[in-house]
Amino acid sequence: MSGEDLKAKRRWEEKNNQTQLNDPADASRRDFLKISGISLAIPMVVGPQVITTAGREVQVHGPGKVPIELSINRTKYRASLEPRVTLLDALRDQFGLTGAKRVCDRVECGACTVLMNEKPVYACSVLAIEAQGAEILTVESLMQEHELHPVQQAFVDNDASQCGFCTPGFVVACSAFLDKHPRPTTEDIRRGLAGNFCRCGTYDGIKKAIAQLVQKGVEHA
Repeated sequence: MSGEDLKAKRRWEEKNNQTQLNDPADASRRDFLKISGISLAIPMVVGPQVITTAGREVQVHGPGKVPIELSINRTKYRASLEPRVTLLDALRDQFGLTGAKRVCDRVECGACTVLMNEKPVYACSVLAIEAQGAEILTVESLMQEHELHPVQQAFVDNDASQCGFCTPGFVVACSAFLDKHPRPTTEDIRRGLAGNFCRCGTYDGIKKAIAQLVQKGVEHA
C-alpha cells in the first residue's frame, strides 16, 4: 500500500470515528456497555430476588450473607450467614452449641439430631435459613440446673455410650421417641431409632436405658 493510500485510509477512519462519536444512538450503546461492565464487576445488594416457580413466588437469597433469626432452646439467636450454611454449622460454629456432632455430614448417622418443632431432624440436612420460625431444641436444652435429664441419666446408668460422638443424637432421638411411644415394644424401638447409628455398638446399653425409663414411667420431655 502506497503512502497516499495510507493517508487516505487514516482520513477515512478519523471521519468515521467522528461520525460515531456524534451519533446519540452509538453513545447510548457505549454507555450501556460501560454500565453493564460495572454491574458485572461489582455485585449489587438489592435484597432477595423473587422468582416464580410452580405457580408460586419464591425468594432467592444470597450468595452473600443475609440476616437470620433462630429460636434455639427457647432463646433467640441472630446472625448474618450465607444461605448455604447448614443448621449444624450455625449451631456449632456461630452460636457455640456443640452438642450436635458433625460425624458423617451426609444425613446417615444421626449424631447431629436435634428437634425442630418437636420432630427429630438431622441438623446437617437443614439449612439455617430454612429453620427460621421453627422451635429448635438441642441436647443442651435437656439438662436443667446441672441435673441430668432422665434419658441422659439412664444412658449413664446403663453404660450406653463409649466414644460419645453419637450419644447426644441418640439422647435427643430417644427423648422424642419415648414422648410418642411411652410403652414401646422391641420392634418399636428398633424402628424408632433406626435413624441413629453407633459405630461403637452400644445398642444393648441403649435398649437397657430405654427399658429402665419405661419401667420407671419417667416423664421424658
